[in-house]
Amino acid sequence: MRAPTVRNLCTLGTLFRLKARKPRANVVPFTEPSPESELHLSEIGIGDSFQGNSADEDADTSQLSAILCPTEIKVSGSEEIDDDEEKGKSAIDMPWMPELFHGNLLVKRKEVTRDRKQKWIFKYTNDDRFDRLIKLCADKLGTGKTVNVFGCLGRETGVKEYTALIKMCIKKARATDDEFVAVREMSKAFHLFKSMRDLGHPLEEKTYGPLIQYISDMGLVQEFQLLSDVIKAENPSSASRLGYYEMLLWLRVDDEEMIRDICEYITVEDSEDTSALRESYLKALCESDRKNHILDVVKNIDITKLSSAKSIANIFQALGRLLLESVADDLLLDLRARDHDADNISNFIVSYAVSIPNLAVEDIIQKFTNMHELLDVLPSSSSYEKLILHCCGLDKVDLALDVVEKMCEAGFTLSTEVLQFILQTCEESYEYILVHQIYSIISRYHLELNGEICRCLVHFCVRMKNFEGAYKMIHDLEEMNFKATANMYNAIMAGYFREKNISGGLRVFKHMKDVNVKPDSQTFFYLIGNCETEEDIIKYCEEMQQARVQATKQIFMALINSYATCGKLEKAKQVLLDPDIPNKSLNEIKSVLVSTLASHGQLSEALLVYEEIKKAGYNLEPKAVISLIEEFTQFNGELDGLLLLLKEVSDLDYWVDGCFKVIMYCIRIKNLSSAILLCKQLKDKFENDEIVMESLFDAVFSLIAASESTHLQIGLDLLWAIKDELGLMPSRQCLDFLLSACANAGDLNNARLIWREYEVSGFPYNVLSYLRMYQALLAAGDDRSAHFMLKKIPQDDAEVCSVIIACQKTYNGFNSVGGKKKQGKIKKKEKSKT
Repeated sequence: MRAPTVRNLCTLGTLFRLKARKPRANVVPFTEPSPESELHLSEIGIGDSFQGNSADEDADTSQLSAILCPTEIKVSGSEEIDDDEEKGKSAIDMPWMPELFHGNLLVKRKEVTRDRKQKWIFKYTNDDRFDRLIKLCADKLGTGKTVNVFGCLGRETGVKEYTALIKMCIKKARATDDEFVAVREMSKAFHLFKSMRDLGHPLEEKTYGPLIQYISDMGLVQEFQLLSDVIKAENPSSASRLGYYEMLLWLRVDDEEMIRDICEYITVEDSEDTSALRESYLKALCESDRKNHILDVVKNIDITKLSSAKSIANIFQALGRLLLESVADDLLLDLRARDHDADNISNFIVSYAVSIPNLAVEDIIQKFTNMHELLDVLPSSSSYEKLILHCCGLDKVDLALDVVEKMCEAGFTLSTEVLQFILQTCEESYEYILVHQIYSIISRYHLELNGEICRCLVHFCVRMKNFEGAYKMIHDLEEMNFKATANMYNAIMAGYFREKNISGGLRVFKHMKDVNVKPDSQTFFYLIGNCETEEDIIKYCEEMQQARVQATKQIFMALINSYATCGKLEKAKQVLLDPDIPNKSLNEIKSVLVSTLASHGQLSEALLVYEEIKKAGYNLEPKAVISLIEEFTQFNGELDGLLLLLKEVSDLDYWVDGCFKVIMYCIRIKNLSSAILLCKQLKDKFENDEIVMESLFDAVFSLIAASESTHLQIGLDLLWAIKDELGLMPSRQCLDFLLSACANAGDLNNARLIWREYEVSGFPYNVLSYLRMYQALLAAGDDRSAHFMLKKIPQDDAEVCSVIIACQKTYNGFNSVGGKKKQGKIKKKEKSKT
């Protein structure tokens, strides 16, 4: 993205005019740039481009305010309340929404207790949930109006809210290629920052960091200086940390004079008062590729005088990244000669080794070992763990375990956090087989365990279908004084049920009872979800009540699926009437019902539930949407309905899945225009990833090749559209699939057309393309051309010979391509190979 120029950005002096600070209030209406600011902006040529929110946002806020409060609230600089009797009410006493709809800004008002209200929005359980709420409000209303909405709800807009909104503005500014959009988002961020200052909120790095980082990245010198002055005035302790962003700015704008001055300052100034600032400068410098400047600083500074080992580690990371091994060796030898702390030296070595680019993991481990031997220093526990984490980060768990062995042999104990990370990496890379090596290390070196580690060990055995090994693992862990938990047994039960071994899963439940392990909600989720009769469902529901296990949303979902499996669709629908269903989970449970009804052929019933969800203001869960799309395509539903369903899917993976299904439906009904439209959407979503785009289109054409021959023409039309309308070149696989489709259809003319397309696209012919064309020629009855094509196919491979023989048998082309004598030679070669 092109950096906005200084002329094109609002001068921060306008936003942060020095004036008496307002007293901090509970609710301060957020206002966008004032008329004076707008006049200033128009003078520098920006005009309306800096208006923080559009008229649409004002309309949306008015609509929302009308629903939030029984009075009309206007937030255009002043607030007016039409109903005088409401003036005495505090904002928190005014009704507000328990649900905010995704599809529009309508709000459903219900009579709920204040505790339920606070749980919905104000009692944040985690940052992700809060960020989603902020994003939703800001997307619909704009950042300014979002602040006012929080004010109307009686909640003081604090640091957390302002920080989230500022981050959102910066994220939008970074994402756009439109200079004026970036300018507008920056203006919003500046005004939010100003509002924070006026309210007296502390200006800490978690808030100003994203903003000043963006200014540095854009190379906006004047804006940086003004903003940093404001931050330092409000928070003097931030001065040293701002040095990091200042150095990034000078590196970004390539100001050699300022860079040299700062490098000199780092090497010359050595007082304790300036150490934090110097190290902030040094950190930014070490993250750059300024090799000469880094060398100059390193050679002229006494790194032992740096206040933190982390700053020294930054230097070694830079030396590793820049391949300055001799300099690193000299520094390490100097530290060793001056009796620097051995553990720190070990950490410096690993910081250097893991930073070397394009170095194989085995070589990193070897360098780590060699440098310790050279310096006669023993690796420390923390350096071992850093090396282990680095190996895991590159999915080299086997090598990480080798390092763990060395670490334990040296007398150190691996922390549970690192052990858990190793297991997590194994799970993500499907390397379950390593469980035996991991368990051996745990047993031999008596490593500390926790519930998650034990669950993973059992789960890995189950994943390898070694159920007896999983039981033995539980027994061994109990001998190590770790009591078995329901999670460990649940892992075995889930494995049996995945294998459709119902009796095996029930035996696990019986064993849990025998050893007095109390089942949990996950246990009953598995049991209910795999019931084969209504009687079993009732039995396990009663057992769940006796065990006093609270029903979760997963339990209700399992009930729906089990009733449907038993053919009791009416009972499945009645699950929604259960008063114990949490209101926040109702939409997810309804979505499961939609998916279940659709997959059991009850499309009309599924659509009725879907309409209920839409009327309630929610969106269908992605998995349920895919189920509806599948049923629509199976029963030849309306294409417009399919396209509308696809628009509801926000999850990218599900959307791609649904998009493929709709494209194939378009191919099946020969609706080329809609197929092209969806292909364009695929391109828009993955335009920067050619590999993904190629694999996506390959999958489309593979399905065309496997479909009826009547779909060949639309496949060809789609190929030309991809070239002409999307401006993309087909992959070799796309042409291979189409050539196979031509062979299946016996279409000689189009086969020759695709054959020429290989050359046009720059793909040399290979054995597979020759084989496909040979098949197409035989299928079209062009024996003479097939005979010449056969001569181009290398026949020194047994599998190639088998394909040739299969083609000849299928199309009865023995005599035309060499007769039985030729066939005999091919068989002889095939036999000799095998």
